[in-house]
Order: sequence, then structure tokens, then C-alpha cells
Amino acid sequence: MPPCLLLVSNSTQHGSGYLDHCADEIVDLLGPSTERVLFIPYARPGGISHDEYAAKARERIEQMGYQLDSVHTSEQPAMAVKEAEAIFIGGGNTFVLLDELYKNELIEPIRRKVLEEGLPYIGTSAGSNVATPSLMTTNDMPIRQPPGFAALGLVPFQINPHYLDPDPGSQHQGETRERRLKEYLVFNDTPVIALREGSMLRIEDQKMWLKGTTAARVFRKGREPEEFQPVCGLDWLLS
Repeated sequence: MPPCLLLVSNSTQHGSGYLDHCADEIVDLLGPSTERVLFIPYARPGGISHDEYAAKARERIEQMGYQLDSVHTSEQPAMAVKEAEAIFIGGGNTFVLLDELYKNELIEPIRRKVLEEGLPYIGTSAGSNVATPSLMTTNDMPIRQPPGFAALGLVPFQINPHYLDPDPGSQHQGETRERRLKEYLVFNDTPVIALREGSMLRIEDQKMWLKGTTAARVFRKGREPEEFQPVCGLDWLLS
């Protein structure tokens, strides 16, 4: 079955609550046949505990009409993935998240469920980062060292969430996000979709749409960044 994914830049939009800005897309992705969602809290935003993170996600997902189980409570995480009806990986630190996915031997089980069985996958921020081939375009500090940079590879492009545009009036002399992504493309050929807060990617039936309330930028080797406005199709980035 073709993969079925919702990759969101941010879990909380300014002026609204947790997952509010993407709740309709989540419900549409999961549909009425899904009863339970498996949450993966390994990214631990702000260093909160897995229990605290899972409780936050559970409260919001239950408001959408679904039950939530957290993989950290399972004695056999790989079996929990195998039996899951849908997977939700929340934001936080991408290095911590990927290291935990490797330590719990979940990389291949998630890949099989999503790519071969069409299991719905929801990612926000770091959860969107790890859906890509590698974590090389994350914004996070490497506070943990995973075995490598290779991530889940559910999509053939990179994502940079929380993308910030260069400020022409700024006196800051450090690298802009645009400069860093262009540096990535000096050494790598994989395109990058820079998702501003409020934007998200919906992938289903081998089609991909940019959705949300903000535009996204696509960075490709040897080209200037291109702007795309929602709602639009970006199927060509799946090949």
C-alpha cells in the first residue's frame, strides 16, 4: 500500500493550542476506521518525561475521538509498532529521538509498517524530521549521539521545520537558515522542503499536497529557493 503521512512543521501554532491548527488534517488522515494511535514520545521537548509528554498528547488525541497508547510503556516496543493502527511521533530534539528509535530497534519496524502496509504516520517538528532520509537538516543541537544520521526514510526529500526567513533589517552576523540549507546542498543532492510554522505536507495515494496557512520554500542543488503557496501539489518531490 502507498504510504499515508502528515508531516507538520510545528505542533503548536501561535494563538492556538496543542495540535489545534492541524487537528482537522489528523482526523481526515486517520478516518473513522482508526481507533487507537501509538505515540512515540522519545524527542522529549524541554526535557519533560515520557509520561508527561504522552499525557499531553493523549488529552488532545482523545478530543479528536481516538485512544492513544505510548510506546514507552510497552515492554516490547517493536511489537507495539507491529500492532499499531497509526503512529504519531511528536516534536522535541531530533538527535534524542533518533537515538531512542535506534536503541529500541524501531527504525525497520516503522519503515515496514508505513511503506509496505500503508500505516498512517503523523509527525510534528522532530517527528517530521525523522521521516526523511537523514537528520542533517534539523535545527536541533546534537545533545545525544545516535549511531548515525540515517533516519526513517519514509520520504525521499529532507525537511527543515520552523523555517525562518532572513531578516533584511537584522544586524545579526551569524548564518541564516537559508545559508545553512544552501551549505547542506553543497555536499548533498537531496532537496529540502523548508516548512514555515503553520505549514504541513499531506501524502497519500502517491500524491503530496502542501497544506496549512503559510508558504513553504523548496531548496534544490544549483537553484535558487522556490516559494510554494498552500494548497498546491508537490508530487514531483516524491520521485
